Amino acid sequence: MRTNMVKRSLAGIFLVVAMAISGCGGSAGPASAPVGQAVAETEALGLPVNIDAATLNQVRNRDDVVVLDVREDYEFAGGHIPGATWIPLGELSSRLNEIPAGKTVVAVCRSGNRSGQATTLLRQQGFDAHNMQGGMISWEQAGYDVEK
Repeated sequence: MRTNMVKRSLAGIFLVVAMAISGCGGSAGPASAPVGQAVAETEALGLPVNIDAATLNQVRNRDDVVVLDVREDYEFAGGHIPGATWIPLGELSSRLNEIPAGKTVVAVCRSGNRSGQATTLLRQQGFDAHNMQGGMISWEQAGYDVEK
């Protein structure tokens, strides 16, 4: 158990360092990254890097889309988008193999900040990744289904 805690701590530290180096740890997230915007134009669904809850609701049931919830376990248990895959942000870099290759990934958190960081990391690793701005707050405000 102690070994797992050390591994998780190291994975979290790695993620923080990687984001600090790439300049993506701030609250601006990928919205301020014009390079990502250019990449998005060539992707299969033609989605911009940042999408809203309505856009995610339109595409979330497609076979080629994965909704990735990057919140903590208690947040996920409190309510999440139906069918979402759960990998906390602190574990994401060590669990990339759990995300299906070749699919569009939409990252979700509570407000859009952590999912923005996850989107940046995923895009750096070659995933077609997008951030749902406003997170579960905007999802629930829009009245979309929540699974507990």
